[in-house]
This record gives sequence, structure tokens and C-alpha cells, in this order.
Amino acid sequence: MSDYVISADPDRLDPARIHHWLSTDAYWALGRSRAKQDAALAGSLNFGAYDPVSGEQVAYARVVTDRATFAWLCDVYVDRSARGKGLGTALVEAVRDELEPYGLRRILLATGDAHGVYEKIGFEVLEDPDKWMALGFQ
Repeated sequence: MSDYVISADPDRLDPARIHHWLSTDAYWALGRSRAKQDAALAGSLNFGAYDPVSGEQVAYARVVTDRATFAWLCDVYVDRSARGKGLGTALVEAVRDELEPYGLRRILLATGDAHGVYEKIGFEVLEDPDKWMALGFQ
């Protein structure tokens, strides 16, 4: 995995590729419009992982944060060609390390299928989920 380059540089992102991944292959974002995805990118701290030879983007993660108290990690996606190499773990570790200096109280995420990846990095199931609420529009 160490060969991949992980960066928060927004100029390196491939928005078309990110949109394709999420809107066609990510259960939580199927059918998401390009306009909606571009707006999400613009309002977030974004991370990409890149092949060291081709420079092609092979993974993505997005963070919604105030950079003071809270962050929500979302849209973590690793291209099928790069899976199984520890890249997802390395990407989330890089996100955690980038956020650490802000002194956030918590970083939240929701996942239906990757608990093991996040547990390796220190994420835990909510201790008291009854305290949390959500307002959904769709």
C-alpha cells in the first residue's frame, strides 16, 4: 500500500471519476447527480489516493467539518482495482492524522459494510446511540 500517494490537495481530485464511482457503485450514493456531487466536493475537505506511476486517482474520502469541534467522514471509496491492499485503511488513517491538530471532539461516520476497516483505526460503535437523532429528507 505504501506506494500510493494520499493528498488533500483539491487540485489533484478527479471530480468526474469520483462522481462515477459514487453514483454507480457506492450503495449510499447510487444515482447522485453530478451537480449534487460537485456541491458536496466544494463544501468539504477532500482526500484522494493516487497511483504513484500513472498519477491516476484510485480512492476518495470526504470530510464535512467546522475544523473546531466536529467532523463527519463520508464517501470513502476505493476503486475496485485497488481494493484488498490496505489502501482504505491508509486513506482513513491519513484523514484522521490531518484532522488531529484541530482538536475535534469527535469524528463520526456511518457504514453498512466496513466496520472492520474503521475499527482498526480506532472508531467504535456509539456507546449510547439513543442520544443521537437524525432528520432525513429522502
